[in-house]
Amino acid sequence: MAASTPLDPFLRGSTSKNTRGLLRIIILCTIAAAAVSARLFSVIRFESIIHEFDPWFNFRATKYLVKNGFYSFWDWFDDRTWHPLGRVTGGTLYPGLMVTSGVIYHILRLLSLPVDIRNICVLLAPGFSGFTALAMYLLTSEMSSSPSAGLLAAAFMGISPGYISRSVAGSYDNEAIAIFLLVFTFFLWIKAVKNGSIMWGALAALFYGYMVSAWGGYVFITNLIPLHAFTLILMGRYSSRLYISYTTWYALGTLASMQVPFVGFLPVRSSDHMAALGVFGLLQLVAFFNFLRDQLPGKQFQTLLVALGGTIVVIMFLGLVALTASGVIAPWSGRFYSLWDTGYAKIHIPIIASVSEHQPTAWPAFFFDLNMLIWLFPAGVYLCFRNLKDEHVFVVLYAVLASYFAGVMVRLMLTLTPVVCCAAGLALSYILDTYLYAQKPVEESASSDSNGSIKASKFSANSALRSTRNSIVGIYSVVSKSVITSMVTGFLLLYVAHCTWVTSNAYSSPSVVLASRLPDGSQHIIDDYREAYYWLRQNTPSDARVMSWWDYGYQIGGMADRPTLVDNNTWNNTHIATVGKAMSSREEVSYPILREHDVDYVLVVFGGLLGYSGDDINKFLWMVRIAEGIWPDEVRERDFFTARGEYRVDDQATPAMKNSLMYKMSYYNYNSLFPAGQAQDRVRGSSLPAQGPELSILEEAFTSENWIIRIYKVKDLDNVGRDHQSAVSFDKGHKKKRKPGAKKGVRVLREE
Repeated sequence: MAASTPLDPFLRGSTSKNTRGLLRIIILCTIAAAAVSARLFSVIRFESIIHEFDPWFNFRATKYLVKNGFYSFWDWFDDRTWHPLGRVTGGTLYPGLMVTSGVIYHILRLLSLPVDIRNICVLLAPGFSGFTALAMYLLTSEMSSSPSAGLLAAAFMGISPGYISRSVAGSYDNEAIAIFLLVFTFFLWIKAVKNGSIMWGALAALFYGYMVSAWGGYVFITNLIPLHAFTLILMGRYSSRLYISYTTWYALGTLASMQVPFVGFLPVRSSDHMAALGVFGLLQLVAFFNFLRDQLPGKQFQTLLVALGGTIVVIMFLGLVALTASGVIAPWSGRFYSLWDTGYAKIHIPIIASVSEHQPTAWPAFFFDLNMLIWLFPAGVYLCFRNLKDEHVFVVLYAVLASYFAGVMVRLMLTLTPVVCCAAGLALSYILDTYLYAQKPVEESASSDSNGSIKASKFSANSALRSTRNSIVGIYSVVSKSVITSMVTGFLLLYVAHCTWVTSNAYSSPSVVLASRLPDGSQHIIDDYREAYYWLRQNTPSDARVMSWWDYGYQIGGMADRPTLVDNNTWNNTHIATVGKAMSSREEVSYPILREHDVDYVLVVFGGLLGYSGDDINKFLWMVRIAEGIWPDEVRERDFFTARGEYRVDDQATPAMKNSLMYKMSYYNYNSLFPAGQAQDRVRGSSLPAQGPELSILEEAFTSENWIIRIYKVKDLDNVGRDHQSAVSFDKGHKKKRKPGAKKGVRVLREE
């Protein structure tokens, strides 16, 4: 009998259950705290500030919601964007993020905690990341009976760079709450399928509706759940549990999603949602034929199944084709085709292809965002195949689809991370359970047999064969367990170190505030963006229209509070192409465009002095391509490449490049920073022409400290009717020369 230890009372009976439950709660709270803490590097190193581009619109919309109320927000028409068109903002966004922040703000005010709405928006994503880790624990616990699987998956999810990339403090984007809703909705769906419960199905529908209000990626759920149900039917696993859970989820979830104005009737009129509707109809047919099978003889049932079932399927297919052809059901969108053909967007929808996060994923990015989980992931999927229950089928389908989509679009790495963490938790817990919990079996005693003396003599006589005949297979020694434990601990520590380093160095720098290192290693802050936006806010009229590339529209509206022509909503491709045409054309072509759209100021981003590669010259070809899609006869991409196919900004740049408004605004007066003839563009590594470009329709209004932001004021028409080039020449003292042989006319007294 083993000697008792002081811990025995806590490891046996009901006390053991309570102790383990308490430890599990403490571990989950610690994981949630670690998830939140890992996302605060940006606040510690910089300040509490909104990051990137889209979050600035979300922040501006949240302030409008808090100030004016929900119904005013619902009916909000924003006349300060997309000038002169405006935008029906309340009906063209997913309001879940703003409403969530607004509710938290009012609850804190109710509790006499006057927290500024900006701090709520900055810290919303880290707060929800803790909930996401808890949701991952619940989801993974449904896949395995091992208590460690859910805890490991939650820990992985809490600090995985693939999720942190969109949930650091200040990343106030839709994904801040959407990933939690994605994981929790999947947990509720699995719970509903396992229990066949209307309650769990209704909860899944409720959180699905919340997800629809928060992120356009809800379409992933809309198609993955029907695919799971359809696969179970094909595997012969139809049951009343599946029928109850799916019909409850689809009916209530569709009604909930249709309450969002931006979604409206898309669930019944869009090809993206037809799979869910089709599986709903298929389940009704399967249930109906199951009922008939119990009522009719086998032969009659087979005849009816073939005749009636075939007829219904043909009618449904023809109806779908007819409705699609007539336009009642919208066809597949270009974004859908770009997921299956990575070159489709570049040819047909360059506005989509111009976004960096829509590019195909490079192989190193998988290791960068997932680290050691990338090799635990296939092992976890294999374990699901070994014990293929309904919930494991869901994980397998999720893994296959998410792996493909993450490969064709960088942004969708976000949807792959949850299933990777789940599968990795299953695999690692299986390894630990196998090595740490395995008990060495007790050898059969010879004396326990009724013929003990005979058996004993046989065993003693054949001692050489006994170990072969009754060999004990397994890993039971303390040494092997210690080695495996040490290796797993080492891998986990490396994983934590990698995640911390990636979070700190790659994903915690706000794009509006740049940082560099001085020769002594100290940090140097580059604040040109906010400097320029503050100048606009303080030195221009409140109704001054600012034209820039669409990347900066949300930031100008959020920080400078000035009307813009285009922004990151990108709902009007022609309007964006108009800006691209103005940027890529000669001054005499661009000026009428600026006048027609009441432009007062033009803003460009230029990184040639500092070596900032995310400037407008590097994005310029996308402006040209988008403009060429609308005006192929006026703007041609090939005109901006040399005869050798090179994109250059030096002496060998093409005339179209040198004469474009973008080139002139970027390099205007740039030569004055260098000795004569030594001007350098540090981004493109080019020596610039000795004579810099001249501007006639614009005048320089502001250039930031490091020349990253340059703002120009659009000149009015000349008072005496001259074109701007002639007026500039006159101001420089270059008078218009008289033609040779022309005589000076007689002076005449002017009479009014």
